[in-house]
Amino acid sequence: MDRDLSSAEPSVHATGVRFTLLCNGRFVHQFDSVGVVDDMGDDRVSDDGVGDSIEQLRGLRAWRAQRDAEELALLADLSAAVGDDRGLAEELTPVLRVSTREVERRIDDGKSLTRRMPRLLASMRTGELEAYGARRVLTVVDPLDDDAARQVDELLADKLVEAPETAWQPGNLAQRARRLAEKVDPGGRTQRARRARAERKLELTPGEHAMSTLEASLPAEVAAACYSRVDGMARSLRHGGDGRTLEQLRADVTADLLLGRDVGVTAPEAAAMVYLHLPVDAALTMSDEGCELDGYGPVPAAIAREIMTNERSTWRAVLCDPGTGEPVDLGRTRRRPSAVIRDLVRVRDRECVMPWCHRPARHCDHDHETPWATPDRSAGGGAGGGSTSVANGGPRCRRHHRLKDQPGWSTRYDPARGITSVTMPHGATYTAHREPVLTPSRTAPTRDTQPHRGPAHHGQAPHSRAHQSHDPARDALVCRRTAAAEPTRETTDPEHQDDAGLPF
Repeated sequence: MDRDLSSAEPSVHATGVRFTLLCNGRFVHQFDSVGVVDDMGDDRVSDDGVGDSIEQLRGLRAWRAQRDAEELALLADLSAAVGDDRGLAEELTPVLRVSTREVERRIDDGKSLTRRMPRLLASMRTGELEAYGARRVLTVVDPLDDDAARQVDELLADKLVEAPETAWQPGNLAQRARRLAEKVDPGGRTQRARRARAERKLELTPGEHAMSTLEASLPAEVAAACYSRVDGMARSLRHGGDGRTLEQLRADVTADLLLGRDVGVTAPEAAAMVYLHLPVDAALTMSDEGCELDGYGPVPAAIAREIMTNERSTWRAVLCDPGTGEPVDLGRTRRRPSAVIRDLVRVRDRECVMPWCHRPARHCDHDHETPWATPDRSAGGGAGGGSTSVANGGPRCRRHHRLKDQPGWSTRYDPARGITSVTMPHGATYTAHREPVLTPSRTAPTRDTQPHRGPAHHGQAPHSRAHQSHDPARDALVCRRTAAAEPTRETTDPEHQDDAGLPF
């Protein structure tokens, strides 16, 4: 949904400065330096006024982003004038009413934005980005030198010009910045990763109401595997009739494992599974590009190869289209998706298809984009007939899977093009595009609509595929998992007897 930038126009007011918020050139709300001027009182928002209230929130967000920009720029100026950031932070602690450490972070953010990321600061001044989102980007570029950071700033600003509105979500923004940082400084990414891994730690933070938070900072693939294992055990307990919620079960399972107590359930086979995507040339050390951990983003090739060669990892070759960078399609006609279909969809999409959700696909439901139920099978006689195939499947986390069928919501995902479109109950529409597994090498060729069939390549080392392909960097992808070997695909279940393996 295209909109003009919101603005905050100041005017003189008895209590200080009054800001008039405009969105699309029309009045939205007024604030002064003390508080809200035109308080809405106790009147509740009517159904007819929900859309206007949403626009008011949009204006408030833009106003808050502009104030964040002013504060950070002013802190940078004060830092330059005083010359003692530590003393300045102590002096400003009672003024800003936050911790001294938070003041120090804001000073650092302000200095980094003004010196290294001026276009990111400009986006804050136009109301596009608040301090939190800016800090997520600054964390990504913090290890870079000033010249590299400015390059990321320029590239990111250019990409955001035509990007959908969902690209401004802090998580999406950080992911884009991460990819650009790898592109700008490919030689330093391994060193940055090793330095960050050396700072792994465990922290205990006291909370309220007799609760505390235990937080472990771990390598991305280790943390993902830990969560998968805990989640798998929690779900097994839940399916066994345990009355606790999944959130409670995950917390209790974690505590039991750390304390050496009997959890009461055996971890499912391959429960600690993560997906790591490597182009064949990266696996063979011919290139350091294109390695990605699902649910996280790009990782240095050296780190990826270390994970790949771990004795607990298993290999699977995945054929990719060199023009689109996407895994090759595969069709099925059964209602229940086969293991091959689920795995290929997870490899392709990596995350929940909702534009602002980054839950890994391995923790999501496999959803039919076109419902499977045919008119004669569905109780209501509605439309259906969607195939159980890669071309009709996508991962949705349980929350967004349920939201799909809620009244007023329209969420559509095109698996072939990787485009998600979400229309909210009150009219706003947001779109997002899936990042390809590999960077496309050329204009996409005409896709072969016939199913690709051939011998399976389970457990096959990538070398043989590399020798067979004219362009190994683009034709194949090695998918490695930090887990025990998967259970065999062989089965006597007639529902799964046509699972001949990968469709290549």
